[in-house]
Amino acid sequence: MRKKFILPMVLSSAMLVGSIPMSSVFANPVDSKVVTSVQASEKWNAKASVPVFVKERHAEKFSSSNTSNALNYLKKNQDKTGFKDPEKNLKVKNVQKDELGMTHVRFDQSINGVKVEGSEIIVHFNENNEVTAVNGRVNQTVADTAVDTTASLSSDAALKKALSAVNAPEELTYEPTSELVVYPFEGENHTAYKVNVNFMGDDPGNWFVFVDAKTGDVIDQYNGLMHADEKKTQNGAGKGVHGAHRQLHITQVKEPNAGTKFTLEDYSHENLKGIITYDAKNDNTSSNDTIHVGNSAAFIGDYDRALVDAHYNSEKVYNYYLNEHGRNSLDGNGMAIISRVHYGTNYNNASWNGRWMTYGDGDGEFMISLSAGLDVAAHEMTHGVITHTANLVYQNQSGALNESFADIFGALVDDDDWEMGEDIMAPAAKAAGNGVLRSLRDPHSVIVQNEQRRAYSTNGGVYPKHMNEFYHMPTSVDGGGVHVNSSITNHAAYLIAQDIGRQKLGKIFYRALSVYLTPNSNFSDARKAAVQSAIDLYGEGSAEVAATNSGFDAVGIY
Repeated sequence: MRKKFILPMVLSSAMLVGSIPMSSVFANPVDSKVVTSVQASEKWNAKASVPVFVKERHAEKFSSSNTSNALNYLKKNQDKTGFKDPEKNLKVKNVQKDELGMTHVRFDQSINGVKVEGSEIIVHFNENNEVTAVNGRVNQTVADTAVDTTASLSSDAALKKALSAVNAPEELTYEPTSELVVYPFEGENHTAYKVNVNFMGDDPGNWFVFVDAKTGDVIDQYNGLMHADEKKTQNGAGKGVHGAHRQLHITQVKEPNAGTKFTLEDYSHENLKGIITYDAKNDNTSSNDTIHVGNSAAFIGDYDRALVDAHYNSEKVYNYYLNEHGRNSLDGNGMAIISRVHYGTNYNNASWNGRWMTYGDGDGEFMISLSAGLDVAAHEMTHGVITHTANLVYQNQSGALNESFADIFGALVDDDDWEMGEDIMAPAAKAAGNGVLRSLRDPHSVIVQNEQRRAYSTNGGVYPKHMNEFYHMPTSVDGGGVHVNSSITNHAAYLIAQDIGRQKLGKIFYRALSVYLTPNSNFSDARKAAVQSAIDLYGEGSAEVAATNSGFDAVGIY
């Protein structure tokens, strides 16, 4: 089988634009399928992804907050949830206890033990072992119709189909994964292999391909690129893209016949596997990437600058999530934070590929080195957090929420303003009036640069800030508007923060993301999740709850 696996490291959706100026920002998924009948799709989707939200005021108290009692509650309350036979049709995904003493039991919907893609239910217990709420999305068509979950096709055969479908190169970034799922798509529940294929190159991808497990046909696909001796970590210094002096954590290494060198590796954080910055050497592959090495502890050369900013900004974002939300790295379990800098030639993009961040140098006309933006780093790293929490599907409203949460936390970490990308725009772009990529404060101040996307506009081609300006796109264009419609929930977050401040906004939205949202959540689900999170944190009738409701009201999300 054609594959060359490289750099099996721990550590996707791109933040930014394609290789030409004036294209859209923060990576562009390519979708092979377009729903031809909107009405048929809506009728089907209404039953294939049904929202569940039950809020209990006088819930039954259980002996403990565990999986068994969560199932007992669901079994007793099938009429409330609309979900039948929970013991038969649910599989435990995980159990989490939070800082409020609440326990959250998350289930995957399944049939014959096979996961139904994107369908999850979460049961929430308070500290007194009482069920306070249940939320998620379920596929009711599975209950109505029999689904044969046997596979005629082998996993290896599905992988070959997926590699061919996305024109994968010989060299893959890491070993593909394959999982048998029930996949609802265009009026039918398919038993399919969900194959994840990741590669770099001229057109990098983090593809999810759904291959019919009986016929071998590709049902759907989308690009989720959301774009020797003992080592001793010590203090170092560097100069960033804009000339700022950076205090760095670096590592001293001794190389045979070369003496002492210094690398952009930071192992100073307890229970973190490291912050590691690679030189991608301006080619389109990761096989030649090496950890950046300097002759001294001061990284001040011109070539160093983009690497210095990536290394420095990665630590800033790590510290934000740790200090504000108690989260140890992107996966919550101390995974290494890896950046690859100087990717490609004149590359106007940055991305998270599911395992690491990649930064281009820009073309010097529209953008400069993308690692110069702290908000860019926070955006990409937040995609990593999303991957390991709600795992929002990168299409349509769930994909727009994926982009929006990345923008919101980008603006919370880089807290000088409410704009995205102001530090990576080239002088010529600024002179032409393109000083930012998106604005949470005033979405209308930024024109959607991509002409294909702008064709779906009803507001003169600017970013929308209300649902009555929603860009109704097929999935073949920007994944159904993930980078454009995200500005609606971005603006809601900005309005909420004007009433309660940045810190409380961050607390509410992080809880919504990590506790309540599920892969297929839409904008309405996001409102419910945020309001419930505000209630959990600050209480019913609080100013924080009122501000959250008001912010979503103002943008037409009810």
